[in-house]
Amino acid sequence: MTSDNFCGTPVIQAKVRAKMTVGELVEEFGKSRAYNAGSLWQAVNIYEKMLNDPEVVKFFGFSGAMVPGGMGGIVSDLIDAGHIDVLVSTGANLTHDVIEAIGCHHYHGTEVCDDVMLREEEVNRIYDIFLPNDAFVKFEEFLQDVFSGIESGKKISISDLTRLIGENLDRGILASAAKKDIPVYCPAIQDSMIGLQYWMFDQASSVTVDAFKDMSELMDICFGAKKSGAMLVGGGVPKNYIFQSMLMTPKGFDYAVQLTGDRPDLGGLSGATLDEAKSWGKLTGEATSQTVYGDATINLPLIVAAVLERIER
Repeated sequence: MTSDNFCGTPVIQAKVRAKMTVGELVEEFGKSRAYNAGSLWQAVNIYEKMLNDPEVVKFFGFSGAMVPGGMGGIVSDLIDAGHIDVLVSTGANLTHDVIEAIGCHHYHGTEVCDDVMLREEEVNRIYDIFLPNDAFVKFEEFLQDVFSGIESGKKISISDLTRLIGENLDRGILASAAKKDIPVYCPAIQDSMIGLQYWMFDQASSVTVDAFKDMSELMDICFGAKKSGAMLVGGGVPKNYIFQSMLMTPKGFDYAVQLTGDRPDLGGLSGATLDEAKSWGKLTGEATSQTVYGDATINLPLIVAAVLERIER
């Protein structure tokens, strides 16, 4: 047996030059095609096919502190462009989206600091991003005003709640979703400042939020989809909520891209490989999928920019 039996196409040394586009850089990744550069190039190819396939219902999972890291605008723009049909997010990302949308800001800080002093100065830290408590004061005032407009005695779903919040905003993820009539599911909304604010409102209200009401609507979307694809930023509840939605159908996802920094060998869902998802039937056996390991605040903009360059040329 010779080396020809094992060796495929040769690695081509990547070339970079001044003024090259993101798409051109990603094509160089495809020539070298090694490690996570090769994975990112494959993810771009898959995401492009997913967005260009008119039969695909496009799911987007959004977890991790992405809005504080400046990634919320990308998601909002994808919604505006019609590239997201179903959004599933953590409550934390939606909380920070609202904070930005009402005119407050996250600030550049540092991960090396005196956290006790930050607490005394009423500044909250998300690694190297700072958020003053004043933002949460305005956040509370805004949400309590929104919640007070809900008809007494009404039963609503979580996606009804996120839509209502978005209808009262001029910008951001929830605002874009409300304008585009895109459902925003947040199955763990209690685990967020939005959840805490609703709990406060609920102490003196007779409005019921039905945590299971969304599932019928989501199942209708899944059963009605000819094909489906998922872009997963991070893991956790959004990833599982998206994937489990297909388990009640005879189908699985046809496309999937996962951006994660977690390891698969620890057994957690956030690091679980997309091949593992095939064993559950969450992805079809023929599904086209790719995991890109690393920081999503780097990989998400690169992938989206490269794909948009291809499909809008």
